[in-house]
Amino acid sequence: METTQDTAAATAAAPAAPNPLERRIDMAVTLTDIDREVDAQLKKIAKTTKMAGFRPGKVPMKMVAQMYGGQARSEAMGAAVEKVFSQAVRAQNLHVAGQPRIEPKKAENEGQMEFTAIFEVFPEFIVADIAGRALEKTVFTVGDEEVEKTIEVLRKQRTTYVAVDRPAEKGDRLMIDFTGRMNGEEFDGGKATDYPVFVGGGMMLPDFEAALEGVTAGQEKSFDITFPDDYHAKDLAGNLVQFTINVKSVEQPQLPAVDADFARALGIADGDIDKTRSEVRANLEREVAKRLRARVKDQAMNILIEANPIDVPQAMAQAEAQQMAENALRELQQRNPQMKNMPVEASWFTEQAVRRVKLGLIVAELVKVKDLHVKPEQVRAVVDDFAATFEDPREVVRWYYSQPDRLAEAEALAMENNVVDWVLANAQVTDKAIAFDELMGNAG
Repeated sequence: METTQDTAAATAAAPAAPNPLERRIDMAVTLTDIDREVDAQLKKIAKTTKMAGFRPGKVPMKMVAQMYGGQARSEAMGAAVEKVFSQAVRAQNLHVAGQPRIEPKKAENEGQMEFTAIFEVFPEFIVADIAGRALEKTVFTVGDEEVEKTIEVLRKQRTTYVAVDRPAEKGDRLMIDFTGRMNGEEFDGGKATDYPVFVGGGMMLPDFEAALEGVTAGQEKSFDITFPDDYHAKDLAGNLVQFTINVKSVEQPQLPAVDADFARALGIADGDIDKTRSEVRANLEREVAKRLRARVKDQAMNILIEANPIDVPQAMAQAEAQQMAENALRELQQRNPQMKNMPVEASWFTEQAVRRVKLGLIVAELVKVKDLHVKPEQVRAVVDDFAATFEDPREVVRWYYSQPDRLAEAEALAMENNVVDWVLANAQVTDKAIAFDELMGNAG
């Protein structure tokens, strides 16, 4: 390495295999210049240093050096290394991803301290042509049948239950007490009082729910069931147990009529059924459009990843995985505060993190080279869509625009829309019809 009289010097070394984005820079800092910087810092510190027996600013330099010398030297070294590193990456036009790792090395020149900076750079690539890539665009048009199906779903969500004096049938709700015994002894988790259960609802083991069919209020019944071999409680898995139940009530489901009360429950103040259907249709069309767009977006992003097989800076992927782990733990804690000590490892999210970072790099480059930057009217359209489902959309719009940082979500979505539109305009797109239940994720 060539030596100079400057405070620092640097030379570039070849990237290390196995990470094609890793780079190394050898650096040297001159000790005399570091000493000068330390002296300058200590003199500055001495002006305000207070110590018993001395007036402020009159503490002897020797004592100031004893107290703050280590800190001053560390800061001076850090500043010198940061300076030479910045000079080197600018000179070589390197785009650093993440923070460098600084490793000391044996000095080859007297009067210098030498280091190696190990870091990653952003991948350099040209966005690939996607003209030959195929994309199936799912399409669906909301009709009267789908509106009525949605109304039925809304009715089921508002189901009430009324007591009946007849044997229980599938769909009925029972209130029961039950006790489970294995080899004549009660087992943990096998007993409950005033427990609501739906016949055929899938809440309990199939054999348990099958035994509920035909029971009546006030009845006591005992029956045997065998727990599955893969049951989560290992002490019960594969074992025969006996349950005794006491049926306290049998209730049948009752759906609300599609009338004015139903309309008012859905937010239609005057109870007009035609308005209700129009509102349901509008909301359904909005939801269908959102789901169709999400399917297209997934395909579009997959096409971009497949067409641009770039390397990802490990530092960025690790940081993203750590952020995802912290978010996951926060969500768990919000659902159940007792899970605050739940171990959530960043390594669980590595694959997702790599994909996110890769997409971020590709999308950023695509937006830059194809000028897909968002326009104000596009952001406003996204905000209007956010606000459409609220009672007072104008207030929601005002809320977003009252603080610029609140628009970040809308801006990001608008940019994604631009990218998806670019993919649709450049890939080989074919329409593909989809069933309503499949699109909405309805079972059966």
